[in-house]
Amino acid sequence: MAGQGVGVPGADAATAKTVKTAETAETAVLIVGGGPVGLTARALLERWGVRSLLVEKHGELSPFPRSRLVNVRSMEIFRGLGIAAGITAGAFAPKYGRIRFRDTLLDHDFATAAMVGVDAPVPESPVTGAVTSQDRLEPTLLAAAEAPVRFGTELVGLTEEADGVTALLVDRRDGSRTRVRARCVLAADGANSTVRHLLGIGTGGPGAMGGFTTVVFDADLDRWSADQPAGVYFTAHGMFAPLYPEGGWAWFVPTPEDTAHADWAALVTRALGPAADVWVDVHVLRVQHWLMNASVAERFRHGRTLLAGDAAHAVPIVGGLGMNAGLADVHNLCWKLAGVLQGWAGPGLLKTYEAERIPVAHRTLDQAVANTKLLLDVQRRRREQLRTGEPPPENIELPWSDRYFAQLGLILGVRYHSDAVLTDDSAPQEPQGTDYVPDTTPGHRMPHLWLAPGRSTLDAFGEWFTLLTPDPEDWTNATQGAPLRVELLPAEHTGLCGLDRHGALLIRPDGHIAARWPTRPDPATLHRALAAITCAAPPGTTAGP
Repeated sequence: MAGQGVGVPGADAATAKTVKTAETAETAVLIVGGGPVGLTARALLERWGVRSLLVEKHGELSPFPRSRLVNVRSMEIFRGLGIAAGITAGAFAPKYGRIRFRDTLLDHDFATAAMVGVDAPVPESPVTGAVTSQDRLEPTLLAAAEAPVRFGTELVGLTEEADGVTALLVDRRDGSRTRVRARCVLAADGANSTVRHLLGIGTGGPGAMGGFTTVVFDADLDRWSADQPAGVYFTAHGMFAPLYPEGGWAWFVPTPEDTAHADWAALVTRALGPAADVWVDVHVLRVQHWLMNASVAERFRHGRTLLAGDAAHAVPIVGGLGMNAGLADVHNLCWKLAGVLQGWAGPGLLKTYEAERIPVAHRTLDQAVANTKLLLDVQRRRREQLRTGEPPPENIELPWSDRYFAQLGLILGVRYHSDAVLTDDSAPQEPQGTDYVPDTTPGHRMPHLWLAPGRSTLDAFGEWFTLLTPDPEDWTNATQGAPLRVELLPAEHTGLCGLDRHGALLIRPDGHIAARWPTRPDPATLHRALAAITCAAPPGTTAGP
């Protein structure tokens, strides 16, 4: 669409004359959307030295809790940004990394299950996931970078040209309009993405799965929760979740009829249980209605514009997969944007973003949809039992059993297939399921191994490629072209990594294995591999947008 513009119908025609050319700003990357995904992209790009501007149509960070779970892989990303400890400090204690199933919140559990990697440390990672509300997470992400942010600023038009994208922005407070010229646009503007609609990118999948309401309220529920903590209580009358360690609750429920006249305090009290009107005083603070979507965009890229997070894939909340998948999107994308914009990678590298993340989005969506259907089914069946006076079975088996939140295989076992990975002679493998098995086949996330006390292999990755080898002495002059560091791999790990004492693993900045040489590669092989993985342009040509 070079040289062509798209915009909200009628937006340009009536007010284009108010846009002054002198007001056009420039940036390397325009980030659209100020949720966790957009804010994390801003921090990642700043770490790479890439200028960005983030615009968010709302006037401030969201006051609603929304996403509740930061999984192990996301915490690994935040560890790399240096903010994991701060997130953990504001989160619930690990004992809240559990789900409980009850008829009402005021009843006893009839089942419970741990959130693997959240309720306790796991040997597969140097970090532990956390239960924390999105409105507690976002301020930490906002403070993690200094790149400019414009709240109350909405994107209403895009024009893509040969060497950049011009975005038309409107200030929602005073109606003034400006233009921003960027070399690339990263759209993280939610499930109803304006950018996606402007570009005409369709979606596939189940679509809308129903209307839901979140009620944020205060109440003293310690009597029924303090000794049996959980991040989520699933009941026959909706889902309850503690919001912050210091207090506050949320009730998630299918949107009832006639919301305009709903007595939300009474509805929450009734859902809590028959004795709640005597024992509990409910104070409703906020109410939000929303649509649970389940879809994946047909494409994650259109020219210089790339979709991430809910703009690329709308994932039901059950299982806590959606936000975390979006964080993995930008962790995959931002180093590629940096390489292309800084000239050490070719523009073809951006094509690998779609190739790698679209399959993951479909697997994640399938899991989340299955989780949602099973949850709604168990709630429906239990409500029917309660209506007939039938007690719960002595040994109830949940449809997903205790493995419902055992997602390490899904989040740590991702294997990418694209031009940014050099495959070896390993036999092709099916995607990992519930369980995670560490694997050093190219495309996989490099397993967590201790390089030294307190220092993980994951701590060796950052704004560079990493050559992990037990024999680093001869690689001191290998760092040319793409940014590369050589790191000692302790001899005790060579067997797991499939290397002899001279072999090497080439790790991408996002921690995924780009190439594996069981025995020592020569420098020319390494340089050819880096050029291939980064889609680097031949000498004398211009690389990147």
